[in-house]
Amino acid sequence: MSLLIDNDEDFIDVYNKYVDTVYKVCYMYYKNKSDTEDAVQNTFTKLLESKKEYTDYEHLKAWLIVTASNICKNSLKHWYRRITGLEKVEEIESPSPHRELLNSVLKLPDKYKTIIYMYYYEGYNSREIAKILNKNESTIRTYLKNGRDLLKDDLGGNYEE
Repeated sequence: MSLLIDNDEDFIDVYNKYVDTVYKVCYMYYKNKSDTEDAVQNTFTKLLESKKEYTDYEHLKAWLIVTASNICKNSLKHWYRRITGLEKVEEIESPSPHRELLNSVLKLPDKYKTIIYMYYYEGYNSREIAKILNKNESTIRTYLKNGRDLLKDDLGGNYEE
């Protein structure tokens, strides 16, 4: 099976199916609504421009996650962002009982944040994440362990899955 986004109807279907996932990935980086929405728009613009064929919907989803992450990372490296004070972070305004955990995940360094998100929130296993991010599988498992340790430290070891 080959998947090509070559008309408006296909694009709208993909957008509706994955916009929430892309939004969550971008929010992990920016922690505010307006920058997140810009990054989501940029991600789907790249999809329109790519004219790439995908093997299936999982491949497309992985491409969207990696592309969104890269857009956010590149934007955050820009000199203007460094001088405007990114430490002014909005808290997530979710009434969820896991709000404290999610806020802790958002504070993780990028290399852990993306992998923790892909593993726990999107359901990818370490082998799939390694393939998507083009990293060694043992590196992914190490990042997962280190990310969990940082979360445990941040939460005071009091959080149970």
